[in-house]
Amino acid sequence: MSTPNVLLVIADQHRYDWLEGAPGLPVRTPHIKRLQESGVTFRRATTPSPLCAPARACLATGLDYTSAPVPNNFHDLPVESTTYYRTLRDEGGYFVAGVGKFDLHKATFDWNLDGSRLLGEWGMSDGIDNEGKFDSLWSTRDGRPHGPYMNHLYEAGLADAHRADFDRRKDAPYSDVEPSPLPEESYLDNWIAANAHTMLDRRPSDSPWHLVVNFAGPHDPMDVTDRMLDDWADVSFPPPHAPGEFDGDHDDVRRRYAAMIENIDRHLGSFIDRLAAEGELENTVIIYTSDHGEMLGDHGTWGKQIALDPSIRIPLVVSGPVVRAKGTTSDALVSLEDIAATILDTAGVEVPAPMTARSVLGVLDGSTDSHREWTLSGLDRSEREIEMAARHYGSNAWVRLREWRALTTATHKLVTSPDLPRPYLVDLAADPFEERDASGEQPEVAARLHALIDGEGGD
Repeated sequence: MSTPNVLLVIADQHRYDWLEGAPGLPVRTPHIKRLQESGVTFRRATTPSPLCAPARACLATGLDYTSAPVPNNFHDLPVESTTYYRTLRDEGGYFVAGVGKFDLHKATFDWNLDGSRLLGEWGMSDGIDNEGKFDSLWSTRDGRPHGPYMNHLYEAGLADAHRADFDRRKDAPYSDVEPSPLPEESYLDNWIAANAHTMLDRRPSDSPWHLVVNFAGPHDPMDVTDRMLDDWADVSFPPPHAPGEFDGDHDDVRRRYAAMIENIDRHLGSFIDRLAAEGELENTVIIYTSDHGEMLGDHGTWGKQIALDPSIRIPLVVSGPVVRAKGTTSDALVSLEDIAATILDTAGVEVPAPMTARSVLGVLDGSTDSHREWTLSGLDRSEREIEMAARHYGSNAWVRLREWRALTTATHKLVTSPDLPRPYLVDLAADPFEERDASGEQPEVAARLHALIDGEGGD
């Protein structure tokens, strides 16, 4: 096998269980299913932090949340940070390219009009970094674009319509289900996919390549085009678990969330088909995942940022020449940042000492069926972020936690926070919906997991 190429496709806010074949869910992801049939599906993957900027910083640096330098969305990744992108480019000789929502300088709101800002410093050979969904609104308050996506919309005469659309949606990111006013080619994820194909056009023929495609969906708001929604009009979904008050229709939200996932899956299929037609599929590792999950109304809340499974668990599928046990599922505990070490390991590049990520190559080649004894997620937020989350996602006790850590093992999860009266222990087999604190019944388990969190610099 020659040195493999690596295609990494990252959705934004795709929860772990919304994949084709999930019981009772009419979700259509045929191209992710193609990867599953030829690869390994990790059923117990989690994010180090259920918020865009810290999760993506952990992935880029290969660091767990307590070690990474981005605690929330109001911090940029320091430019001097070691990234797996730069290591792969400089030590592995890879052409490293990326498109979409990197979110590594989210606090700054400036991407350059060509999307080049800091890409070279992070380790990219080429790329287009762009605004996320609501970034397109917040970053243009001065009436001019600061990133490539809004620059495209301004040049196409679509910026005013898009800004008006998102200005209306900002206070009702889930209940506002009006269609996007944008034409198909200017819808954000379609525009990102076109940029990904441009990067594939530019890839060299004399070196291995790594392409990262950072889609913006299915992140709220529920903006979809009429074409995307066409096949979902009469589809019904199971209701949320323990829903709270909501001024919209749960099915309306789920149809649009599913449509955004299906649209990303369609683009994934275009990448797979292109690589097959160009003779590169057999030598390309393809990874599909998300930065974090989505509550979708479970426990009376929406969005992410909290310690419950719909928020912190993510889909993770790996396919390609490094996989021996094709078409299998794994219950190995994996964290998002482990992708960094896995890509470097696949390329034959040593993982730099600062990184805490661990390669899952042993699970992929069948030499082991285990990986970590536990995974750790966390989030430290300002009062401003808490108020924004409560206003947009629902104001239950989980949303109101200022800082928290969640340690997950094969059987239990422990959540700690200064804002909780005591650590919250979940027996995952007995209580899969995480509704009851078992710390009083299993104090020894709670104490053992709490000691592990303390050892990692947690609460």
